[in-house]
Amino acid sequence: MNKSFLKFITDFGPLLVFFVVYYKSGNNLIAAIPPLIVTTILAVAITYFMEKKIPFVPLLGCFLISLFGGLTIYFDNPIFIYIKPTIINIIFAIALLIAKIFFDRNLIKIFFKKSINLEETGWNKLMYRWVGFFILLAALNEIVWRTQSEEFWVNFKVWAIISLTFLFVLFQLPLMNKYKRKNE
Repeated sequence: MNKSFLKFITDFGPLLVFFVVYYKSGNNLIAAIPPLIVTTILAVAITYFMEKKIPFVPLLGCFLISLFGGLTIYFDNPIFIYIKPTIINIIFAIALLIAKIFFDRNLIKIFFKKSINLEETGWNKLMYRWVGFFILLAALNEIVWRTQSEEFWVNFKVWAIISLTFLFVLFQLPLMNKYKRKNE
C-alpha cells in the first residue's frame, strides 16, 4: 500500500469514522466516541508499525482523545469532548512558547527542518504564527461549542478546523519563500 495514502488514512480516518458514526447513529455523540477512540489507537499502532516509532503529536492526540472521550462516556456529558480541541491547541501553543523562551528551542524548526530550509528569522516568525493560530483555534472552539448546537460543533470540528489549518498553511508560503535559505 502507498505510504502517503496510509499516512493520510491514519491522520484523517478516525475523524471520518467519528463523523460517519455520529450521523448514522442519529447524531449520538456517545455512540460516535468509542469508534473514534478505537480507530485513533489503531492509527497510532499502524504508524508505529510503519515507522517503528510513534511521533509525539499523534501519541498526545490519542491519549487526549481516549481521556476526554472516556470522560464524556463515563459522565454522559459532552463537555469533555467539546473542550478537547481547546486543550490540545493551548498545549501546543504553550509548548512552542516554553521551548522558545526557556530553552531557546524552536519546535517548529525541529519538526520541519528536514522538509523546510529557512533562515532563523523565518523559523521564529513561523513559530509565533503557529502559536497565534493555535490560540485562535482554541478560542474558536470555545465560541462554537458554547454558542452553537452539537451538530454544528461536530461539523466545525471535522470540516472547519481542517479547512482553516489548510488555509493557514497556504498563507505561510509567502513567509517561507521570503526566508528560504539560499543553497550554499
